[in-house]
Amino acid sequence: MPIDYKEYHPRWHQISLFIRKYRAGWRCEWCGAENGKPHPDTGSAVVLTVAHIDQDKGNNRFHNLAALCQRCHLNHDRDHHRTKQRRNRAIKKGQPDLFDTELNRQLTERNHLKTSKE
Repeated sequence: MPIDYKEYHPRWHQISLFIRKYRAGWRCEWCGAENGKPHPDTGSAVVLTVAHIDQDKGNNRFHNLAALCQRCHLNHDRDHHRTKQRRNRAIKKGQPDLFDTELNRQLTERNHLKTSKE
């Protein structure tokens, strides 16, 4: 899935490069895998990325960013992605979780948009 850079800081490319090159030295900060080399566990070529530890793309403080190999990044984001998938399925089906306030807000907005177009 391509990255929508509109969601990121306008200077995200420079921020990401700084974290990966100067702070991490082109290595995953969690497992030590080296960018462009075979991953020690999987053998696949490492692609170093920068993750937002708190999942907030607006929080670009250096302590919230980590240079991670794709394996560590995907493992870190797994629960966040599952929650988003569950939420999106519920929105499509129109079956909200009554205790999920963010989902209920999204459904209310969606229904408001539908009625305003009609």
